[in-house]
Amino acid sequence: QVQLAESGGGSVQAGGSLRLTCAASGDSVSRYCMAWFRQAPGKTREAVATLAAEYCPTYQADSVKGRFTISQDNIQNTLYLQMNSLRPEDTGVYYCAANYRSYIDLRQPLTRASYNYWGQGTQVTVSS
Repeated sequence: QVQLAESGGGSVQAGGSLRLTCAASGDSVSRYCMAWFRQAPGKTREAVATLAAEYCPTYQADSVKGRFTISQDNIQNTLYLQMNSLRPEDTGVYYCAANYRSYIDLRQPLTRASYNYWGQGTQVTVSS
């Protein structure tokens, strides 16, 4: 099974950029549906974006459209989240998530329960 480790978080001012990295080990990310989630203080964990792939959900939160880009490097076995034009409301802990392709019920809303494998998270703080 895959192990995930996020990095790249930090503190930035509004309008700045960060690139988050999720390094996978133990298995190839190409076998999984991959996604980024985030959790703000006092709020539930929410999906930010998924990587489009066969048997995987396609999703990007309305609040990040046009600003965030998810990508994957299968050779490096790494998932990325490029975040531009950051806003204070983007503050939170960002998590990388994975589940085997075809294991996610595409008829159901995308939630934390849709994914079985998680990283430890990386903190993103955006100040105004």
